Amino acid sequence: MNLSDYTEPKPHRARRIIWALVNASLFRLFPGSMCRGWRHGLLRLFGARIGKDALVYSSCKIYAPWNLSVGRACIGPHTELYNKAPITVGDDSVISQGSFLCTASHDISSPMLPLVSRPITVGDKVWIAADCFVGPGVAVADGCVLGARCCLFRSTTPYTVLGGNPAQVIKKRIIK
Repeated sequence: MNLSDYTEPKPHRARRIIWALVNASLFRLFPGSMCRGWRHGLLRLFGARIGKDALVYSSCKIYAPWNLSVGRACIGPHTELYNKAPITVGDDSVISQGSFLCTASHDISSPMLPLVSRPITVGDKVWIAADCFVGPGVAVADGCVLGARCCLFRSTTPYTVLGGNPAQVIKKRIIK
């Protein structure tokens, strides 16, 4: 086995390079909610589906906007969306500062460790608190709360509060 022979398909290489430059410059040019239309326009130009009432902070790092769908939700400051596979965020959801949603990993059953990608779905009325990690293939069900610094590797059931690493159910979420 020679790992130097490993190659990974890069179907969007040119678009990725251009977007990386835009995300690091023009996207961050006008911080604050006053310029959300500017950021929405840039994201849509690169294929994202963004609800008109969405709020995507200027410091958010997005790998592939063409794999992003955001409803009426907030993607907070210094979040990172590593979306080699699609990430979908539902309505009335918040992804707080410093959180990392990662759709890709490696197949550890293969000696070449090839890249594998699986989508992430965040339902409606979800709160992903500060510095959380959400792994590939996870569906965060409607109404869930992930406590700060939570690491989620499995899909959730609706209206549960989770915390820890790995995430464990703490209690049911009751809306008053």
